[in-house]
Amino acid sequence: MGNELSGRTALVTGAGAGIGRACALKLASLGAAVVAVDRDKEAAEKVAAETGGLAVVADLAESAFVTKFPAEVDIVVNNAGFQHVAPIEEFPPETFATMLKVMLEAPFLIAGHVLPGMYARGWGRFVNITSVHGLRGSPFKSAYTAAKHGLEGLSKVIALEGAPHGVTSACVSPGYVRTELVERQIADQARAHGIPESQVLTDVMLGPEAIKRLIEPEEVADLAAYLCGPSGSFITGVTLTVDGGWTAR
Repeated sequence: MGNELSGRTALVTGAGAGIGRACALKLASLGAAVVAVDRDKEAAEKVAAETGGLAVVADLAESAFVTKFPAEVDIVVNNAGFQHVAPIEEFPPETFATMLKVMLEAPFLIAGHVLPGMYARGWGRFVNITSVHGLRGSPFKSAYTAAKHGLEGLSKVIALEGAPHGVTSACVSPGYVRTELVERQIADQARAHGIPESQVLTDVMLGPEAIKRLIEPEEVADLAAYLCGPSGSFITGVTLTVDGGWTAR
């Protein structure tokens, strides 16, 4: 544990579990005051208690959610998201729209809310958890892929606009991570691909990866923290992949 982020406030969305929780714990261990955002009240409060931070209960699909957030934030980790697996012709339009609201429109609104303060202080960090689906497409994931590709683009614009003000923005693009989000989609993947659930992990999820294992949330959090620390000050407008070789193909 260190104190390189002492005096900084870090807002983490989807902080109640998985990658978000790992990021919140890691940033807190480096001295940051954590704002743990999740729509699950119990989960947000648990992470806030673990980090000594603040819990904010918010649904990022609601247009006024950002009014619940403090404006004086130094670090933003855009992590919140959810998955729906279905062919395009069967994909519910309302689900498509909600996924884009949570994973693309919400990061845009958060940026607009906190950037003025970052500019005034001359320092800020955006870490956008985009997934390898921000770089590659997968069948039956039209909304998730579209949202993550969009977040990749938004991250680049934040990087360009924020550079003169000491603000960086970068994406972390993991392959499949050992989280509830991944575990919950196994049945949907099996149904969509017409294969047994037992084959989903090896044939679908880990099929494109050279390293045949799930990534741990803590591995993603370590990279996010690196981007927020002194060594990440010149890393902006880029995507750092932790995909086990998926995008090497």
